[in-house]
Amino acid sequence: MNTFLTTLVPALCFLLVQVSCDEKYTTKYDEVDINAILNSERLLNGYVNCLLNRGPCTPDASELKKNLPDALEHECSACSEKQKEFADKISHYLIDNREEDWSLLEAKYDPTGAYRQQYLENQVKEKGLD
Repeated sequence: MNTFLTTLVPALCFLLVQVSCDEKYTTKYDEVDINAILNSERLLNGYVNCLLNRGPCTPDASELKKNLPDALEHECSACSEKQKEFADKISHYLIDNREEDWSLLEAKYDPTGAYRQQYLENQVKEKGLD
């Protein structure tokens, strides 16, 4: 019985780790019109204020706020393809057009600047400057 347990416990632990690693974020909000948000100062400010704890959160902004630290830490591994696309589009927009908002968000969610560095490296590659 002891041998059975010593074999079973590590196997169960491995399965639990695998299940938790394979979990994805909800796709409930994947059909949000990201361009409408980026083109509306009011909507974009609402998201930024939610993420910075300066205002109320809509349900989709709450979901983003809840998952953002994990998504950054694990390079969006639990994101759907649409969520990865949204994350890139929003981040690039903020970096390029709303530097103050990006700096505040970066200080809160990515204090090492790892995402910005990745963004800049990708920009260099896209422009063929590497």
